Parts: sequence; C-alpha cells; structure tokens
Amino acid sequence: MYIRINNFKDIKNIILVSKIVHKVLNYIYDYIKPGISTGEIDYICYKKIVNCYKAYPASLGYMNYPKSICTSVNDVVCHGIPKYNEFLKDGDIINIDISVCKNNYYSDASKMYLVGNVNDKSINLCKVTKNSIFKSLKYVKPGNKLNLIGSTIQNYVSKFGYSVVKEYCGHGIGKKLHEDPLILHYKNNYNIVFKEGMIFTIEPMVNIGSCKTKIMKDGWTVKTIDKSLSAQYEYTILVTKNGYKILK
Repeated sequence: MYIRINNFKDIKNIILVSKIVHKVLNYIYDYIKPGISTGEIDYICYKKIVNCYKAYPASLGYMNYPKSICTSVNDVVCHGIPKYNEFLKDGDIINIDISVCKNNYYSDASKMYLVGNVNDKSINLCKVTKNSIFKSLKYVKPGNKLNLIGSTIQNYVSKFGYSVVKEYCGHGIGKKLHEDPLILHYKNNYNIVFKEGMIFTIEPMVNIGSCKTKIMKDGWTVKTIDKSLSAQYEYTILVTKNGYKILK
C-alpha cells in the first residue's frame, strides 16, 4: 500500500479543486425544489464545472459512469445516476456527490439537500450523519490511528438506532480520484497512522434501517435492501501539523 504525503504544490492544487467542488454544491442549492429532474441537476452542475471553472467532472466516464454527478434520492445509498424522467418530490431528501478534476488534481465532496417540506425523521437522519463526521474529526491528527474515524462514526450513529453501510468507504485523493488509504466508517483494525500531508475523504453512508444494500440493474445505483432512508455527507480532509483542515 502506498499512501502519498502531499507537498505544498499538491496541497495548493487540491485546495483549488476543492473550492470548485463546494462552490458548485452551494450553487445548486437554489435549484433543489419539487419538480426538477435529477437529469437537469446533473446538466446544471456540468455546465458550472466546465464553463465557469474550466474544470472537468471526474465522475463522467469513470469506469464508464454515464453522468457528471451522482444524485441519490431517499433510499438510494450512493451512485444514483441522474435521469431526466426522475423528478424530485416534496419531502424527498437527496445526496448530490460531485468530483472535480483540474490541472490533474482531484477533489470530492457531497451533501444532503431537503426537498420542500421534509419530515423530522429525515431531517434528523441528515443531521446525525453530518455530525458523525465532525465527531470523528477530533481524532484526525498526526500520530493517531485512522481506525478511530470508523469506531467514532459507528458508535455515534448507533445511539440513534441507525446503521452504517460497510460496502462503501472513503479514500485517499489528490493525483487520482481514488487512492490509498481506504477510510472505513465502522469499527475496524486498520492501524494506519495519520501523517501530516495525507489527504482523504470521510463520507459515511448512514441508514435508518438495515445496513445491507443492493446494486440495481444499471450496475451503479445502490439502494438500502429494506427501502429505508439513507443519508451521506462527504468532505475532503487534509492532515495538518496539529490536526486537520476541511478543504472547501
């Protein structure tokens, strides 16, 4: 396993790409309303990435993925393919996952959006999922073990009766979209130690019901096996001298 320690030039370029990712995530917020199709959301993000930031949506064509972003609605855990015949409805929750490449550097982030009038159950799931990342971040600093991320996230979400998806994880990122190390979001014995200059994503997928998932016929879309709601947030994280920095 090769874990890259980024130098000043690398970090500067990854920060630049990370800013683009979060600007697009913020830009799309005003479009997330009942009636819009996930296909239209994808096209809006594509235009913003390419035309405004002269960058490239890293998901487009990755392992033959057909779209520029992932749009995961309600019981879709991850990798939902945007469609022009899939329309958001009042009360939906949707994760939008955006990966961008610029100057041969990559960054990746996602967030949840509430569509119209969303019930408390859905809102709480989103809050807990996001909070679980920040609970784990207090352990991200040189010398600590990476597996503290997973145990912290699992312990926290289980207090609410939620489960953590185990089949999909965070990852190193920078000169490639996916690099070592893997970032598991559940208890594990992954004894890698944080070092200054490491960059990776934390992106837990949290389900109201069972942690088990299934892949749909399109080969990409992952759903909860019991049709329960799922939420995910993702941040690209830099290990600094004394702790961490969220790149955005």
